[in-house]
Amino acid sequence: MKKLLLSLVAVAALAFNANAQTEKGKIILGGNVGFNSTKVDGAAKADFNFSVVPSVGYFIGNNFAIGTGVGYTYDKSVSNLEQNEAFRVAPFGRYYVNLTEQFKFFGQLSVPLAFGTEKAVNANGDTGAKTGTTTSIGVNVAPGFAFFPNKKIGIEFSVNGLGYENFSNKLEATGAKVKTNSFGLEANTFAPKLGVQFHF
Repeated sequence: MKKLLLSLVAVAALAFNANAQTEKGKIILGGNVGFNSTKVDGAAKADFNFSVVPSVGYFIGNNFAIGTGVGYTYDKSVSNLEQNEAFRVAPFGRYYVNLTEQFKFFGQLSVPLAFGTEKAVNANGDTGAKTGTTTSIGVNVAPGFAFFPNKKIGIEFSVNGLGYENFSNKLEATGAKVKTNSFGLEANTFAPKLGVQFHF
């Protein structure tokens, strides 16, 4: 009887620890960092892009967190003769569903926003004058799975899911706006996102 009681207490403790990561009042920290450099044969300089968007969220209820990512992206393309820089904000809401003690399914709704500038780049890779002001507003619904090896870390596997983006570029020379709307579904399991979130 004593062994049975101890076993039940141990199982209850494990279940509590697994659920404690996504309970009301907890904080989640994460984000993404990207870097890429590509040199085309014959080009004076390499194309280069960099992004850093840390994020923080707060569980306003059990298994439900809201938060935002705030960061910066830079993309210089000698092959396309342009440079783009943008300040990014990505508010989100995320809901977890328990599958087992250590595995959870989640769905995330985010509204990524970007405000930036576009500049001309010459064939030597030198940055020139500003050519436009860019604005991007989007909506993205992404599913994923989280594995919790301990109470502080969640290892995540997700795909981009369903998304919409409205992109506009106000041309510096004429003041005219060029707008693009895009909508798509991307659930490529051969190119998933793998990440780590920290829970406190």
